[in-house]
Amino acid sequence: MEVTDQRPQRPTQGRRRLSSTDRSRGAKPRLLLMGLRRSGKSSISNVVFHKMPPSETLFLESTTRIQKDFIHSFMDFQVWDFPGQLEYLETPTIDLETIFGRHGALVWVIDAQDDYLDSVARLNRTILTVQQYYPNINIEVFIHKVDGLSEEYRHDTFQDIVQRITDELNDAGYENAPVYYYLTSIYDYSVFEAFSKVIQKLIPELSTLENLITILTNNCGFEKTYLFDVLSKIYIASDTRPVDMPCYEMCSDYIDVIVDISELYSWDHPDRKPKGEQLREAESHVVLHDQTMIHLMEMNK
Repeated sequence: MEVTDQRPQRPTQGRRRLSSTDRSRGAKPRLLLMGLRRSGKSSISNVVFHKMPPSETLFLESTTRIQKDFIHSFMDFQVWDFPGQLEYLETPTIDLETIFGRHGALVWVIDAQDDYLDSVARLNRTILTVQQYYPNINIEVFIHKVDGLSEEYRHDTFQDIVQRITDELNDAGYENAPVYYYLTSIYDYSVFEAFSKVIQKLIPELSTLENLITILTNNCGFEKTYLFDVLSKIYIASDTRPVDMPCYEMCSDYIDVIVDISELYSWDHPDRKPKGEQLREAESHVVLHDQTMIHLMEMNK
């Protein structure tokens, strides 16, 4: 079989690699949500970053322009949701430097319940461009909407997509390209865990955070410790023990309870006087029916 060079031939004038100077300027990392139309990009963004119930995403309209969200958290970053109908690599009026020229991650969403061959082909073309000109961008692939698939078909779909992407990149000369894959759904916690992994790769101090959290966990006798962003329920870091999904789900649910109660009782009445010393950071714990204790302690930057 004859293999042709499929690298994009767009003009390279004005393109540059990200330098250490760029990072020192305080530029916020970007998460670039891309994929075909109706693949679930906007649903993911709204569920994770805007607390939209998954059932309400059925009424979202297709994205027709780039939607930019600025997330202020433990680490400030931007989320760009791209319309799926545009071919960015083949549109001369689109400045790729503006899109990919900053440190961040490309999150490509593939609808696992649809014919994904076209999506895989477009993803491969995008990866070739990013690898060649913008190696500072992490490539993250969300194999999405897997909640409607059986366990066996889910596994087969995952393997097929990974193999197709890997073979194409190998043929183009990019063996062992740093591409990471996740099975996701907005109807469970898989999409939050996937975004947690994506964000963690953008934190330079991650290893230090993990070491500190591990020391805290060992000294206090905790089974597992997470450092959460409260609003999105993405965990920024955890101790070095393997992630325990039931534990992660319990902690996420508990955060929802605390946030809801806080909103319910945080109304400031002009005549209300505080009773006793007031804490600046929230702290709470609960003991479950099996004697498992969940302890929440808020910390700010």
